[in-house]
This record gives sequence, C-alpha cells and structure tokens, in this order.
Amino acid sequence: MMSYRKLGGSGLNVSAVGLGCMSMSGIYGKANDEESIKVIQRALDIGINFIDTADAYGQGHNEELVGKAIKGSRDKVVLATKFGNTPEGAKGHPDYVRQACDASLKRLGVDSIDLYYQHRVDPSVPIEDTVGAMALLVKQGKVRHLGLSEAAPDTVRRAVAVHPIAALQSEYSLMYREVGEESLPICREHNIAFVAYSPLGRSLLSGAINSLGDLPEDDRRRAHPRFFEQNFDNNIGLVRRVLEIAAEKRIKPSQLVLAWLLAQDDRVVALPGTKHVSYLEENIGAIGVRLGEEDMSAIS
Repeated sequence: MMSYRKLGGSGLNVSAVGLGCMSMSGIYGKANDEESIKVIQRALDIGINFIDTADAYGQGHNEELVGKAIKGSRDKVVLATKFGNTPEGAKGHPDYVRQACDASLKRLGVDSIDLYYQHRVDPSVPIEDTVGAMALLVKQGKVRHLGLSEAAPDTVRRAVAVHPIAALQSEYSLMYREVGEESLPICREHNIAFVAYSPLGRSLLSGAINSLGDLPEDDRRRAHPRFFEQNFDNNIGLVRRVLEIAAEKRIKPSQLVLAWLLAQDDRVVALPGTKHVSYLEENIGAIGVRLGEEDMSAIS
C-alpha cells in the first residue's frame, strides 16, 4: 500500500516514492516511448502520484512524453517540471522564466504545473529576481508551487524571503549523503520537502551494475567520476555489503536503500528513475520495509 508525505507547506500530498522520468529520454542509453508511457501509467495505477520531468531532458522530448502519458489522468498527478538548465549554462533571467514556463505548459499539454523548479541556479542573476518571476507565474495560475534544485542553503534562505518554496531537489542516497545532510536543516527550518534524486546511486546501489560493460556505450554515467575505473571498483566493493544485508532480509537491494533514505526524515521523498515496469514495481516495495536502529546503523 502506498505511503504519502506532505510536500513542504504546499498542502499537497505526494507518494513517498515518486517517479523520475529523465532516463526515458536517452540519458542512460536508448529508451522506448511506448514502454516509457506504460511505466508512467503503471505508476499512477499503483498509487505513485508524483511525476518528475524537466525541459532539459531530451530537449523537450521528456515533457511531451509525460504529457501523452498523463492525458486523461491529470487529476491523479502531482506534476513537477524544471527550467533553467540549458546547454549554454544555467538561466534564471525573469524574461526567460516566463518563456520557459509557457513552452513547458505547451509540451505537457496542461493548464498548470503543480511544482515548478529552477533546475540550476544562475549565478549571474540574483535568486530574488528569478524567484520573483516564478512567483508571478503562481499569481497567473500557470504554476501552483515553487521549487529549487541543487540550491545551497543560503540561496534557499534568500529565496523563501521572496516566496514560499515547497521543495528542494538534490542528489541524496546511501552512497552520496553530503548535500542531503547539509540541506535538511534549512528544509526543516522553512517547512520544505527534500526530493532526493538518484536515490539508488545512479543504479549502483540496486545491484544492477556489476561491471562497466553493463552500461551502454552512449550512457551518460560513463562520464561520471563515480564510474571511473578505480572509483567504480571501490564503489562496487561497498555495494556488495549492501547486497549482503538485503539478502539477509530477503528483500531487493533497491528496497533496502530506499527504505534507509525514507527513514532519514519524514520530509524526504525518494525519486528513483526507471524506464522498466519491473524496476518500478520493485522500488515500490521499499514502502513496506521497516528498519530498526541496528539496521540503520549497519547500513550506514
């Protein structure tokens, strides 16, 4: 049975495990649109209501895909998308904010976006100006709530002085904890949800990757330092212990690490991405996993 959590002070309830759609647009090797739409629709069927996309994924392809998948089911979805992460760098100028939002609404085929993130903070534009433009979108009814992605605590503090921020999205997993541990205090202070992307360590923690040969040649992870040869070997050594603990508990590794993440704070929402129904259903199994203090300590 699905579990839901409050999305900060927005008044929205979102599934504790959401669905990140980035991999459906060729980021981690080839994807199939028909299969991806089945994944999104299956997610809605089993109670996942938090669907995450961005205009940067596939240069708009992902938003169009999500729009097709949720057509006729809009009332079941808390829809999140992002702007401002472009090939030329981060963009946060007010004029660009307005243009990006209108383009996303058109691609998604919706009248409003439930959660609109600045995907990357633009260092050339004061955050007050960017969030001010985003706040205007709320007044216009194009956006319901605002979010930031990969924003430092001081930036978040300045942003909330302009308009409430419902969610902060950054990478957080058993393998990568620094940003989560740094950001949770500011989230608690201002009633902000922490949406954890790559909660499975870019699939390393799921046990699905045992060698670099398991990654397609066009997979973007090959350029990530975590997958450089020596780093990869060290990381796989750590993951083996996670696999052992999961086996002892007779659960999947993904369920163990997602349960560990959700137990960090009740404002944390996990956002694993997948383009396969089988992995989607496996991830949802984390909802029913209960970990005691000894378990949490051993896993950590």
